[in-house]
Amino acid sequence: MGACFGSCRSRNQPPYRNSRYPAIGKNQPLKREYPKWKSDVPLTEGQLRSKRDEFWDTAPAFDGRKEIWDALKAAVTAMENSDCAMAQAIVDGASISLPHGTLMDCYDELGNHYQLPVYCLSRPINLVKELKKLSTEAVKNISEINEEDPLHRVLKVRLTSESEVKLSVLTTDSVGVAKQRLELQEGISTCSQRWYFSGKLLLDRMKIEQCKLKKGYVIQCISQQPWNQQQTTEEDDVTNDKKRNNKRTRKQQQ
Repeated sequence: MGACFGSCRSRNQPPYRNSRYPAIGKNQPLKREYPKWKSDVPLTEGQLRSKRDEFWDTAPAFDGRKEIWDALKAAVTAMENSDCAMAQAIVDGASISLPHGTLMDCYDELGNHYQLPVYCLSRPINLVKELKKLSTEAVKNISEINEEDPLHRVLKVRLTSESEVKLSVLTTDSVGVAKQRLELQEGISTCSQRWYFSGKLLLDRMKIEQCKLKKGYVIQCISQQPWNQQQTTEEDDVTNDKKRNNKRTRKQQQ
């Protein structure tokens, strides 16, 4: 006697067979749109960048291969620069499969699964805009330093311009506060600063005393321009489209 086999689908299983949800395992081209999301706690651009830096700094420790994580990071950078073609080329070159056409969920050729958090791909809709200068309240929260204070310490910081400066801090300061001190001293925006020591990223929440900074060693401060300024929210795009349509209408009326 012959036997036949059938397959059943769980009620909770998403309908991947329709056009919106392609079949699992089928490689899809990288989508140009960015996922929209809202942060539970409103973030500034600097705080968002710190979260992203922290993720990429620890990503190789997750399951998967380091070269794939590096390729994913490069693809994300290309997407930030609105270069979807380059991002697609990076993904294809690394043999990365995108079942849903997004970098949030992908596989390498060995079947390893990689997931990127949404905050690595786009900004939240409730992103808090930072002022170029520190607010008066923020300046008040930065305590003055007495050179005779036992907690006082002088750091050597090498800037992107390759010049080295001396920065007075307290060992109880967080790296974030130390960045604010550097902004007050050198005029470098806090949100653009990335501090590295011995090849490791110093996170804003870390205390200076926890960074194990050796006397005479230099901290590398890399200042970056605010990222992805060319990206706009969907609302901005709609507004810009309306302005362009209004201009066309006026010209036609003339």
